[in-house]
Order: sequence, then structure tokens, then C-alpha cells
Amino acid sequence: MNCLLISATPFEIAPFLEKRAKDNTPAPDVLVSGIGLVAAAYAITRQLQLRKYDLVLQAGIAGCFDRQLPLGSVVSISRDTLADQGVMEDGTLKTVFDMKLAPENRFPYTKGWLVNPHKEWLKKTGRKAVKAISVNEISTGRKRIALLAEKYGAVAESMEGAAFHYACLMEGVPFVQLRGLSNYVGERNKAKWKMKDAIVSLNEAMEEWMDATESTKV
Repeated sequence: MNCLLISATPFEIAPFLEKRAKDNTPAPDVLVSGIGLVAAAYAITRQLQLRKYDLVLQAGIAGCFDRQLPLGSVVSISRDTLADQGVMEDGTLKTVFDMKLAPENRFPYTKGWLVNPHKEWLKKTGRKAVKAISVNEISTGRKRIALLAEKYGAVAESMEGAAFHYACLMEGVPFVQLRGLSNYVGERNKAKWKMKDAIVSLNEAMEEWMDATESTKV
């Protein structure tokens, strides 16, 4: 199976690639997209136009809204969206869809979400499938976090996921997004983060997922 592995930074997927090299196991094509929605959108779209893939995996760490989920755990993303593309008006967060500036069901959107339709691939991750949001600025303020949580009901927050979903949907490529939960959204005390645990768990999940997919015929 012809797969592409995408990450915003090299360190998030380093253990997986190091293990593959040590075991002399072929690795998929790798794209380090850069951090943020703009960098990810450009890099991913360009790569998908250069070569055709059977499956694309985006892997990285993320913040977590749900404090019932332990840090260091891994989730798959069933749907993502651009959470800060809109306006704050009268204390309410309004999206471009709320303002009727864009139809919420115009492809690739479904009710304002970038939904992964490839449920069979999500299931193969063996991880809980959750909603996520993507932002240009990491959320830190309590009021802002509360607004986002109420508006979207998402579990994870990243800076690249929605760009990944958008590009793959537009290019018609099956895809999966995996996220290791490194910190609770708004927590800026890095001593309370579980960055290392999240990366270890993420790379183990990637290895398991790759093992499951490489034997699958397309």
C-alpha cells in the first residue's frame, strides 16, 4: 500500500521512523508540513498533487478539552473544523457559516465540519474517534476556551488538522488523523504537560496502525 505520513514537526514522528530504520522495515513517504494551517494547507496539497497515495496519515500532538481523558492517550479525529474563522460579536463566537458568508454544506464541508468519511480506516486505529478543532492561535484564555468548548464540543485542538482534512477531501484521498494528547487546553505550565508520553503513545499507535494497513489490499 502506498502511504504518506504527515507531521507538522520531525520530533512528533521521530520514534516511529527510528524504529523502522532499526528494524530495517520500509517507511512510508514522509512530509513535514510545518506548523500552522497555512503551511500545512500548502505543503499537503502540493504533495498530493505530486504523487497519488492510497492512504494518508497525519500524526501529531494536540491539546485536550476533555479533562476526563488522560494525558498521553491517543485519539483519532472523526471531524475537524476551522474554529477561529469568524468573528466575536456581542460575546458570541460566530463562524462564516453562522454569518451566512459560506454554505455550511458546500463540499468539502458537512454542516460546517470537515468529516472523515473513511470509517473503516478510523476503526483500524483502535482509538476513540472524536471531534477536533483547528486554530491559528493556541487557546489560553478561560473565556475563549469556554466559548470554543460550548460552540464545538470538541475533544482536541491542533493547528493543522482542519487543513489536512480539507486537502484530503478536496483531492479525494483516504485519510486518518491521529493525535497524542499532550496537555489540557489552556494549561501553560509545561511541568503539567505529558509531551513525552503523548509522543510515545502516538508513535506506538502509528506503528500498530501501519501494521494493520500494510496488509490491506486496496
